[in-house]
Amino acid sequence: MKKQALLLGLICIILLNGCGTKSVFKTPKEEALAKIETLEGLMSKAKTNSIDVTREETTLWFSKEFIKFADWDEANKTAIAKLFSYERYYKDKKDSLAEMLPDFERKKVIQILDKSIDDLHKELNGEIKRRPVAKVDWKNAKAADNMFISNGKPSFPYDYFSKTVGQPLTNEAVYNDHLGAIYHGGENLYPVDHDRAINSFLLKEDGTFDEELMKELTSIPDTNIGFLIYWSMGIPEWAEAKEPEIRKGRSLFTGFDIDNPLAREIWGKIIRRTGELTKDKKVTELGYIFANEPHWYSEKGHWTGRYKEMNDISSYTLNKFKTWLKNKYDGNINALNKNWESTYKDFNAVEIEIPIDIALTGKPMWYDWNRYHMDRTTEWFKFNQDELHAVNPNADTHIKLFPRTFYEDSRSHGMDFEALTELTTMIGHDAKALGSKSIRPHINSDFIEKYTYKWGGMAILHDFLESVSPNKINVNSESHFLSSGQWRDLDARTSYVRNVYWLSTLMGMDANMGWFWARDPDGSPEDRLEGELNFFDPGLGGAYAGSNNMQPHIANEVTQVMLDLNTYSEEIIKLREQPRPLRFFYSETSAINTPKYMTKTNKLYKSLFFEGLPLGFVTKNIIEKQDNSTWNTVVVYNTEYVTDAEFTTLQSYLDNGGTVILDSSKSLSMNEYGEKRTQKLTSGNGKLIALKNADIVEIKKTALAEVADQMPDVIIESDNGNEFKTTISRVVKQKDGSYLVNLLNIGHNTTKIKLSLKSGAPITIKNIMTSNAVDAQFNLASEEVLLLEIK
Repeated sequence: MKKQALLLGLICIILLNGCGTKSVFKTPKEEALAKIETLEGLMSKAKTNSIDVTREETTLWFSKEFIKFADWDEANKTAIAKLFSYERYYKDKKDSLAEMLPDFERKKVIQILDKSIDDLHKELNGEIKRRPVAKVDWKNAKAADNMFISNGKPSFPYDYFSKTVGQPLTNEAVYNDHLGAIYHGGENLYPVDHDRAINSFLLKEDGTFDEELMKELTSIPDTNIGFLIYWSMGIPEWAEAKEPEIRKGRSLFTGFDIDNPLAREIWGKIIRRTGELTKDKKVTELGYIFANEPHWYSEKGHWTGRYKEMNDISSYTLNKFKTWLKNKYDGNINALNKNWESTYKDFNAVEIEIPIDIALTGKPMWYDWNRYHMDRTTEWFKFNQDELHAVNPNADTHIKLFPRTFYEDSRSHGMDFEALTELTTMIGHDAKALGSKSIRPHINSDFIEKYTYKWGGMAILHDFLESVSPNKINVNSESHFLSSGQWRDLDARTSYVRNVYWLSTLMGMDANMGWFWARDPDGSPEDRLEGELNFFDPGLGGAYAGSNNMQPHIANEVTQVMLDLNTYSEEIIKLREQPRPLRFFYSETSAINTPKYMTKTNKLYKSLFFEGLPLGFVTKNIIEKQDNSTWNTVVVYNTEYVTDAEFTTLQSYLDNGGTVILDSSKSLSMNEYGEKRTQKLTSGNGKLIALKNADIVEIKKTALAEVADQMPDVIIESDNGNEFKTTISRVVKQKDGSYLVNLLNIGHNTTKIKLSLKSGAPITIKNIMTSNAVDAQFNLASEEVLLLEIK
């Protein structure tokens, strides 16, 4: 009788997702285990019918892992409560959260199993037909010119940046198709005193290397692709004893002065030696990362100041600044004194107070310091790259650029994103998104009024970097899409995960390492998260609580969407390798001098983001170095300060037949020092549309009129019940005359979609991911992603 009841229950689960409201199972764990058996049975049947079950294998793996994890969490509630307590958002609820977590995880396992069972039923019944999964070849994927290639196809490798410390790289419970299998030396390697492999401690005072520590790098198996990171957090005591100034002008993640000769000597030797030892190793296929989120905020009152970032500067930095000023002013101290309202007798006498007062914003001293600050940082990274390329000339390089230093207003951080992206052989960053309202009350969450998640920072960063270097591989080496110090949601949406990973890949992301995986295979948290936590890094201590390490549905969905992106990689590449006909003119000069430059730029960018065409940027360098025919129109907005060289380049663009929309007579009206410019742009051989104090609405209307003939042949009408749009669309015409269409809805409401062709010809539409026919009018759910073929 017991067996019959259990069988009846299983049939009800499979067919009706339960008969009645009362479950036949005593516990969620029993139910999850029964559904695992059900899925395994369906997978066996699917295999006999030659149906690919790679997606179900991932669901099965995460289900079994998280059942094990839930058991550990249940047996160690005190430890889990402590981990919740390290995140101030959860601290007051730590005990109740630890109590509920095990069954929460088991219920989420049931949720992902239900979806897999339903999907496989549909395929077995012929309701859908999915393309077999194209896996990443972790052993043989290669970096090509502007994408990774695996098994002859474009490939998007994925993994977790900070993977469970202490586990061997060959442990298949941690390195596999489900969690990703990118090897790396850096965050993963962990001598107790200094837990990074490539760091300042590799070099001893006598000039020899610490060979035991070096083994952490050289012992990485040469089997899987990976990356290496230069971790510059600390500096040895012997170096500090020799050079008392070596920590002056340090930053949050760079623990020494980048202008210090001894620091440079140490790092030059380390970079050369490690570059030699790792030359042509698979662990470098995704490049060498020169820094973790570099920034040197040098303004008074910035939050980084409490972490001793740029509390002062060294004599080396000051002397280099004096030399820079002498060159900038052609040796004319009177010109500097006029600008600075100072009375220095010569350049050697120049002084500056750092951190600098933000009240000086827009004044010549402010510009000179911040422009020099960017130049010195770029020179530091050029030194790094030159040292590496001296011994390893084909080494790929990138920097984990901190996105906020681009899309926020402050420019006291010393980071010239354009120069650094031009410098390195790959694009590098750690773009992020907020999947729901911020958990920090001081963080603005106004985006939630229109959109389901905060997408703007990730999007504008990608469009800028891809405009600067359109033919480089784009690596997000610490993707904060799942959680961060600003947000997390234990019951996060799988639809959000699919949408944000899909969108970022569509916009250029070629590889990503998520933040973060910290479970050992037995379910316990990794070594660094055991015992009393006291990290200098403000982000790590509370990172475990509410993260994907507690979310089977989220961890599974990350892999599911990456499996799909790799399976449809050729379509994704076609969609994203399109011209960017509409460009925004970006000026670092105005960004430095204008208090709200990026705030206003972001608003204009967002207003045009949903119009169905890829957006881009131009700068002086982009106009001079790239084929101007790859875009149609340049918009100049809120850009009062430009150098004479920037102005001349814009005029040359017009003289060569380009189109410029100028928002007002204020734009381009001053040089970098606020001196009025007598010249004004003229049409030349091109088209100059000079508006009068135009607002964003007028600029948008004018810009769209100029690129009307660049719009795709497929007309996409969307109605979400609001005055603003939330559907992102991309269209590309294929060689056979059909159209590839990608739709993503990032609004709260279901959107009504209508598809048609400009020609008025009748069309047939297919959902590429299910092989099902689609009507020309349909509903696009909140956060839904569709990949369509139109004939």
